Amino acid sequence: MSDPKTIPSKIAVIIVAAGRGTRAGLGGPKQYRDLVGKPVIVRTLNVFLDAFSQSEHAPLIVPVIHEDDQELYLKSVEGLSGLHAPVIGGTTRQQSVRNALESLSENEPEYVLIHDAARPFLSKKLVKELLAALKQNGGGFVPALPIVDSLVRQAETLDYNIVKRDGLFAIQTPQAFRFNEILSAHRAAIHENYTDDASVLVADGGTVAFVEGPELNFKITTPADFKKAERYISAANTDVRVGSGYDVHRFEGGNAVWLGGIEIPYNKKLKGHSDADVALHALTDAVLASIADGDIGVHFPPSDNEWRGAPSDKFLSFACDRVRARGGILNMLSLTIVCEGPKIGPHSNAMRNRIADIAGIDVSRVSVQATTTEKLGFTGRSEGIAAQATATVCLPPVKE
Repeated sequence: MSDPKTIPSKIAVIIVAAGRGTRAGLGGPKQYRDLVGKPVIVRTLNVFLDAFSQSEHAPLIVPVIHEDDQELYLKSVEGLSGLHAPVIGGTTRQQSVRNALESLSENEPEYVLIHDAARPFLSKKLVKELLAALKQNGGGFVPALPIVDSLVRQAETLDYNIVKRDGLFAIQTPQAFRFNEILSAHRAAIHENYTDDASVLVADGGTVAFVEGPELNFKITTPADFKKAERYISAANTDVRVGSGYDVHRFEGGNAVWLGGIEIPYNKKLKGHSDADVALHALTDAVLASIADGDIGVHFPPSDNEWRGAPSDKFLSFACDRVRARGGILNMLSLTIVCEGPKIGPHSNAMRNRIADIAGIDVSRVSVQATTTEKLGFTGRSEGIAAQATATVCLPPVKE
């Protein structure tokens, strides 16, 4: 990551991510929580990276983080390019933003966008509208939504105190400013504690105008907000794919078999280059097939000694990560094991839980069934075990 002072740019983007997120009730900062395969902050950063991907001059994107979150932040953004070294925030949001503005003062960008990390559903369109308004007019610009719900003020008595909603708006981010104006305003308000930057500018005599804010640009604050966000992403991921996988392994002398990620005592074991977990191999192929990404032999060739005796959970985990790398969601994994022995029923729930753990999905999305071939064929003669699997995934719609 680069020092923002060394990179010239007309536009800066400050991502405020120094909060503790206590209202989310998640036992940790909400901006680093996984949201359908990606941390919230990564989803937010990706919008800005994408919005300026075709721009001749890349913006300065400077996250502001809590001092205790440096390792967590670096782990979350691993693999992202185009970001600059994070700035350590203060004890209030206002102090955090001022720290970021001061870090950019030597660079002196012309414009700055200040955005909450916990608003991952802003649009590229909104970013462009704010910058266009800022370049054509003076003052600052913020997205705002008119209040449509009835409002009441809580009181100690049972009186129903209605607040008139005429002229009331909900303010969002990103908020757009001319850099020197908002930096000067923050310096003048150093002993105050404003909760948004437009208030800081107005207190310093500046003016702020509204652009229409989209309803989807909500701030993730509570567990219910996370559920809402997950539903939205699931609905947006409408490209449903189904892949199938099939595998067979023969028996050889031994005292246990690996099936579905667990070890089951038996009077034989399965023969293979890895641990020969025929169930996980079939599931791995099904997941890879769902995204047309080859098969297990392509990614883990049996000719490679690195995989000799390897646990097959590595293979399935790899395949599931490939889905998430494309912005996809694993909806369902279904497995059918065909054998005369060992008995699968007593172990099916343990397999389901282990597969769910490997794949990073809820156990309700994993099915494990078993059947025999009525003594017919190689499985009927107890020469080996076969497994058939299907994987259902949702990918982001293909952009034409």
